[in-house]
Amino acid sequence: MASQSLSFETIPPCSSNAFLEVAKLARKKLKEEVSLRVKDEDISIAKALLYVAIEDEAILAFNGDEDACSFTEERSSQSTVHLDEVCIGGKSISGWLSEFDALTKEVEAELVQREIGCHVVQVIEAVNTVLFESRHFLRFPVLVDSRFSYLHHVLSSNCGTAIMLSVVYMEICQRLGVSIVGSPLGEDFLIWPRTQTPEELFKVSSGHSLLAVINGGCVEDPRSRASDLNSQSLQGLYVANNRDIIGIALANLIRLHWKRASKGNHGLMLISPLRSINSKDPLLRPVELTLAIMAAERMLLLQPDNWTLRRDYGLLLYYARRYGEAVQELSICMAFAPVEEVEVIEPFVQKLHLLRQIYSLDLEPRHLASS
Repeated sequence: MASQSLSFETIPPCSSNAFLEVAKLARKKLKEEVSLRVKDEDISIAKALLYVAIEDEAILAFNGDEDACSFTEERSSQSTVHLDEVCIGGKSISGWLSEFDALTKEVEAELVQREIGCHVVQVIEAVNTVLFESRHFLRFPVLVDSRFSYLHHVLSSNCGTAIMLSVVYMEICQRLGVSIVGSPLGEDFLIWPRTQTPEELFKVSSGHSLLAVINGGCVEDPRSRASDLNSQSLQGLYVANNRDIIGIALANLIRLHWKRASKGNHGLMLISPLRSINSKDPLLRPVELTLAIMAAERMLLLQPDNWTLRRDYGLLLYYARRYGEAVQELSICMAFAPVEEVEVIEPFVQKLHLLRQIYSLDLEPRHLASS
């Protein structure tokens, strides 16, 4: 029997578990990609972020999100899902990875046209020409549009957040044999090529330095820490590894989806319940909350000992009324957190124990509760 094509728009309700199967498989592949058994330099940032996109698209499809209609999968007669056959935005993972190859070929053609060699600065200028002049890639803040935080949308729309455009830039340069490094700097993520002459990155041509063209307006914005950099201080920045970069992308997703989940609750912060134990439960958007929880879970694969992250994950579970899991995660958090933070979290955990008991009674069948 020929394989059957399924789409988010046409899958009947009885087949929706297929989306959960895809999501589960994508999480498994991500775990394998970022496993501590894998050397950091062997991790594919692009693959990891595509696994993230597939999982989130699958959950959106399961919840009937209309924006997920581009997600399809080819399934065998045995209904076995293979992730390499799953498509988002009309392409499989290998299809999206080939987009980087296509961009690289455009850069190589630009270098040939200019009849120049492979000096690092010349290669970077050619990459800038292709991305920002020929393809018109644009940077947007994290909270503008959720699509700009997912790699396949960035490649299809030429619009993305700073960290996602940095990933695109790094993937192209890696294929060209140019080493690009990056560093988180406040709210920004800065990338630059490894070079013996970093001062070349700060030379101004046509009104902008090479570093500013690569990274956008943050380098020239006096409100940004990046604007204070020079060739010496640049060399002293912490260089993020592959796991760090994936973690930054996931942290942006937590922030983005929490903001969207809590829209309509003016002034509500993730940690608000810790400051006001008697506060009422807000009304949140459940799908966005689920996506924030998923991003936190994936980030914990990279940073299991990060007590702040585990605290935030526990609070997200609390907002989702998954009180038992919230107690567990916040209890683990307290084992790593500073004493002053434990003093804030502990009373809230005690409240959660009570909420857990009340909630379980509410769920208990009436004939059992009255017996």
